[in-house]
Amino acid sequence: MSGDNDSKAVPTIGQRFRGFLPVVVDVETAGFNAKTDALLEIACIPIIYNEQGQFAPGEALHAHIHPFQGANLDQRSLDFTGIDPFNPMRMAIAEDEKTAFKRIFKGLTDVRRQQGCTHCILVGHNAHFDLGFLQAAVNRTGTKNQTPFHSFSVFDTVTLSAIAYGQTVLARACKAANIEFDGKEAHSALYDTQKTAELFCHILNSWPQMQ
Repeated sequence: MSGDNDSKAVPTIGQRFRGFLPVVVDVETAGFNAKTDALLEIACIPIIYNEQGQFAPGEALHAHIHPFQGANLDQRSLDFTGIDPFNPMRMAIAEDEKTAFKRIFKGLTDVRRQQGCTHCILVGHNAHFDLGFLQAAVNRTGTKNQTPFHSFSVFDTVTLSAIAYGQTVLARACKAANIEFDGKEAHSALYDTQKTAELFCHILNSWPQMQ
C-alpha cells in the first residue's frame, strides 16, 4: 500500500553540516590588506539541495561597492582585476551606506532559516582572504549584528581541489572537473563565485560518502 506521499522530501542543508549553511563568497579588492584596501565587489551563493537530493548553487546575491573613505587603491591590483572603482557604469553602492551588505545578509538569512541552519559558513577559494575582507567591511559599517556568517570557520575549495584533483588554481581545478571556465570572465566576483560554487558542488556530489 502506497503512502500519502510516495516521493521523498528534499532534505535541508541544516541536516548535513552541523547546522551550517555553506555560502560561496568571492570578493574583488584593491589590494591584499583587508584593513586598508578597498572592497570593490562581493558575490554570495548559498548551497542547497536540488530536487534530486544533490548539492546545487542557490540564488546569487551580488553588489559593486564604492571604496570607503580613505581606502588604499593599489594600482597593480586594479590592473589585475580590470576594475575602475569610479566608473559610473558599475552602479556601485557606497560602503558606508550599508545597503548592499544589509540586502545580501537578509537574503542569506532567509535561506539559512529555510534550510534549518544556525549560521552561514563561508566557502571560498583561499577562503580566509574573502572572510578577512568581509569582516573588515562588517566592522567598518557596523553590521556585525546582521552578518549571518561564522566568525572564523570556513570551507576552502583550494584544499578540496588539491585533494580531489591535485590542483589549487581555480581555473585548473574547474578544467580537471570538466567545468567550463572562461579566463576572460575571471576576476569578476560574480563569475568566480559561480564557478567556485559549481566546483564545490561537483566535488561533494562526486563522492557518495559525502552526500
